Amino acid sequence: MLSKYIFYFLSSVAIYAALMVLISKKPIHSVLYLTLAFFAIAGHYILLNAQFLAVVHIIVYAGAIMVLFLFTVMLLNLNIEGEFPKKNIIKFAAVIVGGLILITLIGTFRTYDLEIIKNPTLNQIGLVKNLGKVLFKEYLLPFELCSILFLAAMVGAVMLGKKDIQ
Repeated sequence: MLSKYIFYFLSSVAIYAALMVLISKKPIHSVLYLTLAFFAIAGHYILLNAQFLAVVHIIVYAGAIMVLFLFTVMLLNLNIEGEFPKKNIIKFAAVIVGGLILITLIGTFRTYDLEIIKNPTLNQIGLVKNLGKVLFKEYLLPFELCSILFLAAMVGAVMLGKKDIQ
């Protein structure tokens, strides 16, 4: 019963923060509201008994990507004076693309059956123990190939960032 109220609270916070991202005049405020929306979504993961996804979501999105956004916004120094008016054709194209996305979402949710998910909190798939079992039994080869790829990327980044000493 309490989880229902927590869900509604987190949903209202996420929707409010997402709207404020769009409405805010200052880019820094938009980034901070986006961080708040990310934390609300992480709360939804916890309600779905997916603690690992919640922690990864906070670390990756609210931690790394939002810091990147903040540095980008601060370095670009986005001011109102630097904003150029958009042409009407671009606005019209944006409305057409938004309408097509809306039609796609309506078509998707028309065929969606909500009766499949009776109680998502009974599902134990989001726990770290079960995720580790699936990851290291069924997907061991792709997991190891990804680790080798990340290792090669780190070595490449170090080599590119290293100064030539002669």
